[in-house]
Amino acid sequence: MNILFAGSPNSSAKVLDSLSNKAGLRIKAVITQPDKRGKRGNKLVESQVAEKAKLLNIPVFKPTNLNDKHFKAELSSLDIEFLIVVAYGKLIPDWLIELPKITSINVHFSILPKYRGASPIQSALLNADAESGITIIKINDELDSGDVYSSFVQTVDEDDDKISLENKLTELCNANLFNVLKKINSNKLKALPQDHSSATYCNKVLKQDSEITFNDKSANIINKFKAYIEWPGISFKHKEKLIKIHKIEKTDIDSSGSPGTFHKIDKSGLYVNTKDKMVVITYLQFQNKNIISSNDLYNSHKEFFI
Repeated sequence: MNILFAGSPNSSAKVLDSLSNKAGLRIKAVITQPDKRGKRGNKLVESQVAEKAKLLNIPVFKPTNLNDKHFKAELSSLDIEFLIVVAYGKLIPDWLIELPKITSINVHFSILPKYRGASPIQSALLNADAESGITIIKINDELDSGDVYSSFVQTVDEDDDKISLENKLTELCNANLFNVLKKINSNKLKALPQDHSSATYCNKVLKQDSEITFNDKSANIINKFKAYIEWPGISFKHKEKLIKIHKIEKTDIDSSGSPGTFHKIDKSGLYVNTKDKMVVITYLQFQNKNIISSNDLYNSHKEFFI
């Protein structure tokens, strides 16, 4: 089976690595996002899929325009049977969907039709879902709405966050994707339509989503921390300063004041009132400063909060 793979982040790189070890699969090329400026803004940084593909000696394409005629000509010469898309980050144009001789598939990190869109893992965590999963679909020209080849369910544990749940879903993909490909290749698996009337959607996570208020239930605040732990994190404002939370925990203590007021600060943390139970912040960061623990916070910044 000749494969064209499209993906960008670390989860995609792990899937690419897994597929590269499967007998009978030949990954002819990889498509990934163009290089982007790093956090310091000076050096261009390759996607993790590009890095992995180079280690595997697989040709890499980083098109800024998927409809570029030279790009189309190069891919059209590759004798592709399957296009596999895992978190590529761009909509696939019709000509590329139709390029493979067998089919184009997308691995989506939710049980479709729930959470079509760019942030299915974050959405599952924000909503405290008990289950998540992956869905392997036939790509069409609408967002995550293609017919379903297979889906696989993953339990979401209470302590899961964006990083741990994404790792679980990636492992679930790696355990099942190759078998699905073999079944499709041998005409033993047909794709079935989604229930479009049950579809829900999720938007791309934005930097401004990071700022929170404590005028919310404690569980919702903790869920935001879990969902946004990788990026953009969560932050709050106090005395016109933006403060990023690096670790926050729920408590069983009823709030003793208005949401957003501070109950106390000691070496165990900064206790904040919410709409129901207090939360305790144990690691935080002032802008352009180092991360500090609750112990350092108590010793150096107690007067700022109380």
